Amino acid sequence: MKQQGAHPEDTEGTPDASSRPDTAKEPGGAHRDVAHIDEVEGDEPLLPARVHRPSDLMRLVGGVLAVVVLLAIAAFAHGTTSGLEQDINKGTGQAPDLLIKIAGLASSIAILLVPVAFAIERLIKRDGLRIADGVLAAVLAHGVTLATDLWVARAAPDSIQDALTQPSPGDIHALTDPVHGYLAPVIAYMTAVGMSRRPRWRAVLWVVLLLDAFSMLVTGYTTPFSIILTVLIGWTVAYGTLYAVGSPNVRPTGRTLMAGLRTVGFRPVTASREETADAAEGGDRGRRYFVTLEDGPPLDVTVVDREQQAQGFFYRAWRNLALRGFATRRSLQSLRQALEQEALLAYAAIAAGANAPKLIATSELGPDAVMLVYEHTGGRTLDSLDDEEITDELLRDTWHQVKALQSRRIAHRRLVGDAIVVDRSGTVILTDLRGGEIAAGDLLLRMDVSQLLVTLGLRVGAERAVASALSVLGPDAVADCLPMLQPIALSRSTRATLRRLARERAEREREAVLEASRHSRPPRAHEADDSRPVVLDKAGKKAVRAEQRAEKRAIDEALDEAREEDMLSQIRQEVLRIRPQAPVEPARLERVRPRTLISLIAGAIGAYFLLTQLTHIEFGPLISNAEWGWVAAAVLFSALSYVAAAMALLGFVPERVPFLRTVAAQVAGSFVKIVAPAAVGGVALNTRFLQRAGVRPGLAVASVGASQLFGLGCHILMLLAFGYLTGTEKTPSLSPSRTVIGGLLTVAVLVLVVTSVPFLRKFVVTRVRSLFAGVVPRMLDVLQRPQKLVTGIGGMLLLTACFVMCLDASIRAFGDESTSVSIAGVAVVFLAGNALGSAAPTPGGVGAVEATLTVGLIAVGLPKEVAAPAVLLFRLLTLWLPVLPGWLAFNHLTRKAAL
Repeated sequence: MKQQGAHPEDTEGTPDASSRPDTAKEPGGAHRDVAHIDEVEGDEPLLPARVHRPSDLMRLVGGVLAVVVLLAIAAFAHGTTSGLEQDINKGTGQAPDLLIKIAGLASSIAILLVPVAFAIERLIKRDGLRIADGVLAAVLAHGVTLATDLWVARAAPDSIQDALTQPSPGDIHALTDPVHGYLAPVIAYMTAVGMSRRPRWRAVLWVVLLLDAFSMLVTGYTTPFSIILTVLIGWTVAYGTLYAVGSPNVRPTGRTLMAGLRTVGFRPVTASREETADAAEGGDRGRRYFVTLEDGPPLDVTVVDREQQAQGFFYRAWRNLALRGFATRRSLQSLRQALEQEALLAYAAIAAGANAPKLIATSELGPDAVMLVYEHTGGRTLDSLDDEEITDELLRDTWHQVKALQSRRIAHRRLVGDAIVVDRSGTVILTDLRGGEIAAGDLLLRMDVSQLLVTLGLRVGAERAVASALSVLGPDAVADCLPMLQPIALSRSTRATLRRLARERAEREREAVLEASRHSRPPRAHEADDSRPVVLDKAGKKAVRAEQRAEKRAIDEALDEAREEDMLSQIRQEVLRIRPQAPVEPARLERVRPRTLISLIAGAIGAYFLLTQLTHIEFGPLISNAEWGWVAAAVLFSALSYVAAAMALLGFVPERVPFLRTVAAQVAGSFVKIVAPAAVGGVALNTRFLQRAGVRPGLAVASVGASQLFGLGCHILMLLAFGYLTGTEKTPSLSPSRTVIGGLLTVAVLVLVVTSVPFLRKFVVTRVRSLFAGVVPRMLDVLQRPQKLVTGIGGMLLLTACFVMCLDASIRAFGDESTSVSIAGVAVVFLAGNALGSAAPTPGGVGAVEATLTVGLIAVGLPKEVAAPAVLLFRLLTLWLPVLPGWLAFNHLTRKAAL
């Protein structure tokens, strides 16, 4: 249905039904329906034929986890599985032979007939798509069973093989199948076609499955774990198939809506779909329709179906997991729960004295949708009003509505611009109450105040927004919301708006700095017309320094003039003028942060990998036989790396910075790496250090960026060079190794993909453009100083050499001549491990670096009994032991105002 720019009653009054072309008037004034009364005004947008349900994905993940848990139990609880099998065999062995034969015969026939019967019923009802989904799931399940059988027979541990198989009754030298090749496809088929959602067919399905499992167990052709694994595989493959190909869309159409309205006593004439901002963003607020009636005022109808309700499921699930106490709405409600919640809030809001849409009817639209019928409110949303239309009286009226809700402990939870409607008389109406809560706590009520402050502040400014709130709520209530004034407590759309405004402010500040730099740099008389270097005398050097100080002062002044406070800071300042003692420290609302969760998972994976490697190593004899001379050499190379890091940084800083203090800053970086990802902590610390050393913020960022960019290029070139040498070490010709060729082809494919996909191309171009805006001019400044360039390049090469030699010395400390690895091989392993560690979100690359280095050394021919302790020694010297000196250096530099 086409979006309506304005409703008829907003321009020419309520339309009369007798003027509609799709109605006719009976004698006496009554109306009668004509043949096309079910037609919806305009063209209803085509709904997708298939939808991807989040619930199917969650069931897929649950099934995979269940399979993993089952195999883990079979692998580590061998005694339990053996005892369970013995008890079941003992119990089933007492079953009468006649019963066993009848159950086997019945299940063999039923397990083939039931799916066929259901397929015939679906085909009769013209639902062949479900049958196709079931057949595809069955085929995939059969392939998974074959792969599982092959894995169990050839590669699985003995404990898992014993739990899933047993000697076949017909041939004691053969084993039974770990997974039943016919049962798993049948389960996948039945699940994919939806038999479990129909009570009668579900009962038949369970009877058939239980009979088949019973007959297979008592005859000795399977084990309990095999039965469970078969069911899990069929179930998991079915939901994976449904999520991949999508489920048939059962959303109600406009005709269904018209028929549903007549079932609750209305006589609709036309219905037009209203496109809302939430619907355009894929929100879960339902589809909204404007409906005209034959004999009454128009209606606003909201239709909520299962697919619309599932929108934003993963976002809500993450909010419930990550936030403390206030994200209490369930991630996935049933339709009945959603209907009851919205109806309850609509009645409660009106009872509280707030202006809210009046709910007059509710009804189901089939098994997969519900509708809520409201009196038509008309009017326009706050977002659609012009600035001059938002008067102080309108702002106060909005706060009065919120005050009415809060007087009855009702939280709206979404006080954004499209939820505040102003009718033609200027009355404010609060809509979109579906996400609210009754009996809300103080936290939610204060969050509503902070949300509305930001919503109004973005339209009329912080001063007017705070003044209107103070006039209605009072200073105490407004001041209490300051701890909630943080992005995580705001709505999703508000956070997106604040991020966009922050980017615009940063761009304006950058333009102001560049403009000031251009105007404050006068032409220098001592510069010659040609490009030959000019030797300056003492007076000339003083003049250059004076010009630099003037340029820095002009840039600082321009930056101060261009700097703008964000909206949250402006609101805080306005409130603090009235209540200077108000608490401003943001409340702790996050239970867990994404980075923390990723770090814990990655650390656990790394720890598990290391522990599995260390369990096979005897450290006592290994340490007693270690070559301590090589350990001392590894310590020396590790210490020298901090000098090399200082050289690599200062080579891209034309300004004078103390060398020893720079070395101390690199040592302090050893402490920062433990509390932040390696690629983030070092950049932030070096940028801060350069700023404290007198380098302007923009130039400090550019210097660190230039160092990082140049280091990345050197890293890639060295990785390819050493990889080439490693590939040619054992061959008489100089042909490159397959690894290098594969890497180059992979890079080429990635470049082609990025350049061919518009979204990726735009993303890369934007990032590269912002990088070249500051970094490239800085590199050009460095290129004019050969001494600095040599220092930077030499520092990078020396830094890599120190780490490679440290790893090589660690290997030699635990190995001998027979287990030695070439320097080229060690360099390739280190460069690959360092790249992965920089990309890993864990502090210091913990887990990722250890795993990569260990696997890499084993791949180049080093025994794992030597590779594991060598990697541990290397990481001990380069990551863990420097933490204490790094903490001391960090505190020292902080006291000296150098950080």
